[in-house]
Amino acid sequence: MLRLSGLSLPLDHPADAIAPAICTRLEIAPAELKGYTLYRRGNDARRRNAIQLVYTFDVELTDEAQVLARFADDKDVRPTPDMTWRARVHAPERWNGLRPVVIGAGPCGLFAGLVLAQMGFKPIILDRGKIVRERTRDTWGLWRRGVLNPDSNVQFGEGGAGTFSDGKLYCRVKDPRFLGRKVLEEFVKAGAPDDILWEAHPHIGTFRLVTMVESLRETIEALGGEYRWQTRVDDLELVPLPDGRQRIRGVHLHDGSFLETGHVVMAVGHSARPTFEMLHRRGVHIEAKPFAIGVRIEHPQSWIDQARFGRCAKHPDLGAAAYSLVHHASNGRSVYSFCMCPGGRVVAATSEEGRVVTNGMSQYSRAEFNANSGLVVAIDPARDFPGGPLAGIALQRHWEDQAFLAGGSNYHAPGQKVGDLLAGRASAALGEVIPSYKPGVTMTDLSRCLPGFVIEAFREALPVFGRQIARYDHPDAVMTGVETRTSSPVRITRGKDLQSLNVEGLYPGGEGAGYAGGILSAAIDGIKLAEAVAHNLVPA
Repeated sequence: MLRLSGLSLPLDHPADAIAPAICTRLEIAPAELKGYTLYRRGNDARRRNAIQLVYTFDVELTDEAQVLARFADDKDVRPTPDMTWRARVHAPERWNGLRPVVIGAGPCGLFAGLVLAQMGFKPIILDRGKIVRERTRDTWGLWRRGVLNPDSNVQFGEGGAGTFSDGKLYCRVKDPRFLGRKVLEEFVKAGAPDDILWEAHPHIGTFRLVTMVESLRETIEALGGEYRWQTRVDDLELVPLPDGRQRIRGVHLHDGSFLETGHVVMAVGHSARPTFEMLHRRGVHIEAKPFAIGVRIEHPQSWIDQARFGRCAKHPDLGAAAYSLVHHASNGRSVYSFCMCPGGRVVAATSEEGRVVTNGMSQYSRAEFNANSGLVVAIDPARDFPGGPLAGIALQRHWEDQAFLAGGSNYHAPGQKVGDLLAGRASAALGEVIPSYKPGVTMTDLSRCLPGFVIEAFREALPVFGRQIARYDHPDAVMTGVETRTSSPVRITRGKDLQSLNVEGLYPGGEGAGYAGGILSAAIDGIKLAEAVAHNLVPA
């Protein structure tokens, strides 16, 4: 088969227009096209009133070699690659070595556990939180009643932070082995809609993610994997090596028990602050890394649809419109949109008492009234928190503390209208835009809970964004603070073998270790970690 990319057709084209378009593009007669399969569909909305759908098809022809030779210099006509994931290692039939341990049941830990189980290594998966249904009830406890469970919330528990998000399933990582395809196929087996296999920007949404996570857990358990919930790892047992490094011998659990193992996948997520502190104490190589801080900004979704799609807004093949924005401010700071959630809501995402953190989520339908996005400013260790590997955590905590106070010390979030922020005054009341954050929003001055350089950069960037997306800088658009968990503030450094630089048998990965950003990239990293562990367990 051949893969044909970049085939554009009008938004409202009839279904029977596809085959003739393929034939025209490949300069073949209709009889030479034996069949085609959709691989990817996106859209080109640069001309918002003349939007095109852009397709990639895998096509079967009577003489593929001749067509391929004719289009040898055309990068959009290529042989269809083999995208099948194959286990490179399998556990021996009577393998009885120490079982690998996966710490964390988010996307990275989930796929590390799944692939280890599929290869026959029967992993033990530990998570400080609860199974996803119980975790959901605890999360709603914060949103509805202002009651936080520090071990079971948006950040901790089955499915990880990605469970309460937009469920985006795309990323920018290079993926020559099509591991992302493996992730999507496993999600479809677990109950995800088929369209995630071909939409250019697939997403699932929270409710569907819940059932999928449960299904994947059942698969892992059926293959001999074992979950242990509400199990916190408090320490590592390390033994010295002659070369000055250390080797893992096991993990100490919160109940005083010890779990012996020689292979630990550390997939703890970006908010596992006590774990980062423990690793630093134990001498595991950690370094500070850049992240970003800011707010969640909300507009009516209809404004974004109109600005992006014009008269094509609400077309069923387009769905709710998204956006991506960036501005390099004159104070040397970059302002950008982050984790945009069309038709979603802003949620309380703290994992520590006395602190306020915001995030965004949406359902598969993306049908709620508002669009929201992180509006954040990049910060850098050398410039903004030069106090050591854990200084970024202290910075996050400081501004989360200030947000808690500014919101009223009851998990309400501080908010401000765009017009008031631009004018340098506190907000006293809402306008046309009603914020979605629960348990509530206290209108105030966001300069109380964000660095001055962030506010300064916002004041420059918002009018610029308003020229790119109509009404983005509308005076009544609402900003809710603070967004501090954009990514991990640390990197648990690892070598080419994916093991810690100075601890043999420790495999840091995913968002928490600083090697992923989002569900798909974290899951891909989990697969890589599982393969690395398997190769170490059963050397070639």
